[in-house]
Amino acid sequence: MEEKPQPAAPSPAAVRKWRRRLADEKAEGRIYRNLASRRSGEEREILLGLADAEERHAAHWANLLGEQAGEPGAADIRMRVLAWLARHFGSVFVLALVQRSETRSPYDTDSDATRAMAADERMHEEVVRGLAARGRARVSGTFRAAVFGANDGLVSNLALVLGVSGGGVSNQAVLLTGLSGLLAGALSMGAGEYVSVRSQRELLAASAPGPTAHTALPQLDVDANELALVYRARGMAPDAAEKHAAKLLRHYPSSLDDPDASATEGHDVVGTGIGAALSSFCFFATGAAIPVLPFLFGLSGTAALVIASVLVGLALLLTGAVVGILSGGPPLRRGLRQLGIGLGAAAVTYLLGVLFGAAIA
Repeated sequence: MEEKPQPAAPSPAAVRKWRRRLADEKAEGRIYRNLASRRSGEEREILLGLADAEERHAAHWANLLGEQAGEPGAADIRMRVLAWLARHFGSVFVLALVQRSETRSPYDTDSDATRAMAADERMHEEVVRGLAARGRARVSGTFRAAVFGANDGLVSNLALVLGVSGGGVSNQAVLLTGLSGLLAGALSMGAGEYVSVRSQRELLAASAPGPTAHTALPQLDVDANELALVYRARGMAPDAAEKHAAKLLRHYPSSLDDPDASATEGHDVVGTGIGAALSSFCFFATGAAIPVLPFLFGLSGTAALVIASVLVGLALLLTGAVVGILSGGPPLRRGLRQLGIGLGAAAVTYLLGVLFGAAIA
């Protein structure tokens, strides 16, 4: 009887790739389990489901390797960093990084991965995007105030310092102007954010359903069904409004939603007035202090301006990169955009200061 030909042994390059894939999948599973350990309820279950999926993928590579699997190899450095961050922080920042990691899955072009694995990874990206969106919604109000505050402090005070320096004033005048700009800008930003957020929360509260409206339901005329008009006013189609209202009346009171849920639905996204004000004040002051630092340490002239511009440029790159990561965009591109806009505004102000200084002289 003729023996079946044995499958060809995988090449050393294939074995190395499979071991790397195995290590990466195990690392991804650890990332999701670390994130799940810091959450509860539905989010925890979703993250554990993702971890189980990554372990299935790891089993695929382990089966291909067979006896050649050997000792578990080291995962990609990016995966190891993410696993450490997930274990120690578990924040929306880590979820945003994981979201970007999922977009880089190589399985679409890897002939050794199954089509189901490639599809899984695309779905994982969407799942993580949804989880990250929840976290972004929870921090969006304070985060927006912090980013705008820091960016405004960096750009406006650098522009102010460069502008008065271009006018030829003394080092003491530049320092006084910078510190005055820091304090005035931080107070203005804090007050503005407080008023803005309070006004937005009041608008949301005015648009929310009345807290006692549901108490009228038992007395409604079922045939007239005024309740359907409520849902039509909120944007439902007439037929859908009639069906929803009829269902609600049939099953009252068990069909009622949490009366507080609709009233507070948008408030978490907006944030609190005090939180936004404090965040904006602190971050504006921090950003505005950076251009003043060289003058505080006694530097003056071109050296102080160059150092201030370099420090602000680095800070703009950092804030832009953080915004890029949290928004799921490319951090380098966001950082360069922040840098170009900020330094461009400061350069225009400096040139205007030189022109006005020469005109006054």
